[in-house]
Amino acid sequence: MAFQEYDNPEELKKVQELSTKLLGEFDRVCRKLDIPYVVWAGTALGTVRHHGFIPWDDDVDVAMVRSDYERFIREAPAVISDEFEIVNMRTEPNFVSMVTYLTLRGTTFIPDFFEGCAYKKPLSIDIDVLDNMPDSEADYKRQNRKTWLWGRLLFLSAAPEPYLPFDGIKKKVVNGICRIAYGGMRLVGLTPVKLQEHWDKAARQFEQSETKRVADYADRSPIKWSATRDELFPALDMPFGDIVVKVPRAYDDILTRNYGNYMELPPVEQRKNHRPSQLDFGEY
Repeated sequence: MAFQEYDNPEELKKVQELSTKLLGEFDRVCRKLDIPYVVWAGTALGTVRHHGFIPWDDDVDVAMVRSDYERFIREAPAVISDEFEIVNMRTEPNFVSMVTYLTLRGTTFIPDFFEGCAYKKPLSIDIDVLDNMPDSEADYKRQNRKTWLWGRLLFLSAAPEPYLPFDGIKKKVVNGICRIAYGGMRLVGLTPVKLQEHWDKAARQFEQSETKRVADYADRSPIKWSATRDELFPALDMPFGDIVVKVPRAYDDILTRNYGNYMELPPVEQRKNHRPSQLDFGEY
């Protein structure tokens, strides 16, 4: 997703405020249930570098290893406050993401790449699952090919012409291929639920094996966002705005691997966000 400034800076400020509210509720529930987690990706970077959001960022990522993720999905609905909801493909048949969302009821936050989806995305935070990554490079590559394929098909199942960040003849050709794939999936009954089941099976392929690392297979390059359990836990408390969140124990190693000199602000052309095409704060 390319960087797009918000036309109204107050909207970005409100998105960050409500996303912090979501993150605070997520942290509260995890502490209550004694479920380990870490802030992840750009949220980990923002926590360490800014003690809050990266100034232009508008989303939140947290991560859990598979066993804790499954326990959160089972147990958290009983203890979250009424204004929040946990949503994934197990609760919403038109869901087209490999992660779980903690959403704020009554809001709308639809980036360009969610246009055309039957599921209307609320303001939410991403709960990423970290699955066992096999020690064998060949096994990892096979697993990654499967998760990449099922993940791309899952996203494509949302609409015959998904959002593409380019124009011209390339866009026409890719859209033509997408329409054919979309029609083919509908013809053979590959629904988002079935596609998610295939993705889950591939991601959890080594769940019963002892592996050195866990990885985020929702990412295009899982090995990039992989870590040992000792790098993740025990996680450390760190301020995020007016709340406290959990950062990976070896956050410096993880952030350096992924961002290099992560304390230095990147140039504008390397920044990323998810500025929505549809935004409604509801009662907030």
